[in-house]
Amino acid sequence: MAAQLGRRLRKGATSGAVVAAAVAALAASQAPDMIPPAADNAGGDRAIGAGDTATPPADDSATGDSPYFTELPPLNTPNKPGAHTNLPVITGPAEAGIPASVLSAYKRAEASIRSSDPACNLPWQLLAGIGKVESGQARGGGVDANGTTFSPILGPALNGVGFANISDTDGGAYDGDKTHDRAVGPMQFIPSTWATWGQDANGDGKKDPNNIYDAAQAAGLYLCANDRNLALKADLDRAVLSYNRSTEYLNTVLSWFDYYKRGTHQVPDGTGVLPVDRSDDRGRGDRPGPTPPFSPDPTTPPPTTPSKKPVVPEQKPSDPSNPPKPTQPPTDPSKPPTDPTVPPTTKPTKPTPPTTTPTVPPAVKVARITPVTTGPLTTTTGNVFGKAPTVAALDASGAPVAGVSIRFEIAGTTDARFAGGATTATVTTGSSGMAASPALRAGEKLGSFTVKATVVTRTLPAAEFTATVTAREADTLTRVGSEVLSATTGAGFTQQVQAKATDKGGLAPGVLVTGEIVTSKTATGPSTDGPYFKGEAGTTARTATFTTDANGLITLTSGALLAGDKAGTYFLKLTAHGGGSVFVELTVEAAPTTEPSTPEPTPSATDSPAATSSPSPSSSTSSSSSPSN
Repeated sequence: MAAQLGRRLRKGATSGAVVAAAVAALAASQAPDMIPPAADNAGGDRAIGAGDTATPPADDSATGDSPYFTELPPLNTPNKPGAHTNLPVITGPAEAGIPASVLSAYKRAEASIRSSDPACNLPWQLLAGIGKVESGQARGGGVDANGTTFSPILGPALNGVGFANISDTDGGAYDGDKTHDRAVGPMQFIPSTWATWGQDANGDGKKDPNNIYDAAQAAGLYLCANDRNLALKADLDRAVLSYNRSTEYLNTVLSWFDYYKRGTHQVPDGTGVLPVDRSDDRGRGDRPGPTPPFSPDPTTPPPTTPSKKPVVPEQKPSDPSNPPKPTQPPTDPSKPPTDPTVPPTTKPTKPTPPTTTPTVPPAVKVARITPVTTGPLTTTTGNVFGKAPTVAALDASGAPVAGVSIRFEIAGTTDARFAGGATTATVTTGSSGMAASPALRAGEKLGSFTVKATVVTRTLPAAEFTATVTAREADTLTRVGSEVLSATTGAGFTQQVQAKATDKGGLAPGVLVTGEIVTSKTATGPSTDGPYFKGEAGTTARTATFTTDANGLITLTSGALLAGDKAGTYFLKLTAHGGGSVFVELTVEAAPTTEPSTPEPTPSATDSPAATSSPSPSSSTSSSSSPSN
């Protein structure tokens, strides 16, 4: 049946009929099928089967969607379901054998991640399924004693021809290509993803994607990202698709995953079965793709060509009277046995176990972030908020996580800014798991806005804070000076008016103050006549707005108020935003009126006193003359 089915799917050739035949054949042999959806669908999404179109997940692909091997597991299971999985070396089908160092790396990664992220429920068989499909378990276990492949395992250049187009991100440091990225190592990470998720799981001080211990640990953490629970079918599908966004890839990995769960066994390094067909349909059977443009470390032992079949020593015909003793399994299944037929130069050596606990990025441990700052965030224009938005990063058990990068971002229509005028800031959580944003200062815009806090490199829900900016306030307004303000109608007040605003005893700069001319201290509106504020020609505005200066003062200079044309007593009412107010009395007196004087007539010649007060000399002489003789 395996020969008839071809035991593999090729990308671009997985029609519904082919997939249906594959599933039917697998089901008939009681081998793993394409893992149908769970009946309760606890994950919330329908599982993706062979005939479905996979929806790419939101997170990036670890491999850059580079080619992979599509060889399916054999139709016969390695052993009956439920049987013991730690089978002796070279026992069961060859395809079920996993090289010793590779198997050790998978199990070590599972143990490490289950201790740091138990909610993920990572099974090592999932890593084995991916490792089988990506690199044939590191080229059949072609690794040195430290777990590093004898030569780099490289995928083809991701130049957009047939697969993704990813420009170089590592300067060729990992993949030797300074133009485009290539998938690297047994788990086929692209360099940009390795830069984030790379691990030093074997304790040699390096994060090497070509080391099976480092790569397996990184792959496990990557699969567990975004709070996935791999015991749920939907999360399991999403995790695999995040590695390589292909339905064929998902089905092939899950098929090997199920195959390995039914049982497997350890084989010596270098004797694993290599895959035979790659998804780009180029017929290459040696995955690592193109020859790397650089030479391996001269201290690294030269690679050996492993045989696909274990070497069986020649045996003489058995003596029926003296049957051979059955081979006993090794006491430690993680240690490969000594094979006398293997030359000393190629004899597998015991892998060196990691000497340090693998490093897990702090962000991966975070299950949620929660606000710590309580109560409203408010301040007035131009001032610093009294409280800084603060969050705590917690793991699945509620314990704080230190060393997590938290990004604070100002969102909304506002001119509020962090220190230095920035709208974003990144802060690292301390030993208490808490991070507070830098000082947040309001601008001149009134209203509310939002501050969001997120975990860098994660897609966890953000913690949000609402911040509100109000106008500056003054609870007290007092007049400076006591000079009487008076003017006559039609003139201007020549005295200066000054008032000081304070709030809670301190000076209140930048406070809006409204001035209003009223007829009494109990008036409910401005006067319709009398004094007014000097403005444009012809205007008689009886209200005006002022802003206190840096010393909390407002000043109306001489001539800022005109008396108007109606005498009387008025008040200048000054009211600050916040409630402080003061009244300044204004007296308008009528201008004095003067009656015009009547001018005296100019005297004429006939009205002269000389003509009327004394007689002329002739008359006098005539009247006093005596009679003549």
